[in-house]
Amino acid sequence: MGKLSKSTILEVLFWVAVAGIFFGYTFKFNQPIEIYKFGATGWPRVILLLIMLVALGNLYYNFKNGSKAQQDRVGMGDDPDEVSYDTLDIHVKTGFILIIPFLYALSLKPVGFYCATPVFIALIMCAWGERRWKFILGNTVFIYALLLVLFMLVLNAPLPQGNVSPFYDVSAFLLKMKTQFDELF
Repeated sequence: MGKLSKSTILEVLFWVAVAGIFFGYTFKFNQPIEIYKFGATGWPRVILLLIMLVALGNLYYNFKNGSKAQQDRVGMGDDPDEVSYDTLDIHVKTGFILIIPFLYALSLKPVGFYCATPVFIALIMCAWGERRWKFILGNTVFIYALLLVLFMLVLNAPLPQGNVSPFYDVSAFLLKMKTQFDELF
C-alpha cells in the first residue's frame, strides 16, 4: 500500500462515497434549462467531479510521499506555534473576522452584491491582518473581477442588486454593461 495510512484511505473513501451518493441524487432533478445547455445538474456534477479528483489526488500524493507533515510549509509542522488568547486585541480580531460575513449578508439586500462585495473582500483581508493597501486594493479588484466574470458571464446568475439609491444605480449600470456585452456576441 505504499506510504498510505488508514486515515488517508478512510478519508478518500468518505469523499468518493459522498461524491457518488450526491451524483446519484442529481438524476432526480436533471431538468433542461433554456439558458444553460448542461441543464440543472451541470454545475453540481462538475463540483462533485472536482471533489472526486481532489480525493484521488490526495490518495496519489500520500501514496507517493506519505502523510507526514512537511516542515517547509507554513502551518504544516508537527508542533504548531502556540496561540495566546490572553489579550483583548486577539478577541477583537476574532470577533471582527466572525462578524464581517454576517454584516455582508445583511447588507446584500439594501446595498446589493455589486457594491457590498468589494468592501467585504477588503475588510476580510484587513481582519486577517493584511496592512499593505496596494496588496489589498489589487487583490480586491482581482477577486471582484473574477467573481463578476464567473457569476455574470459564465453562470449568468442573477445577483442581489440592492434597493438603496446609489447602490442600485451602480448595479443597474453593471447589468446594463453586461447586456450590451451579451449583444456583441
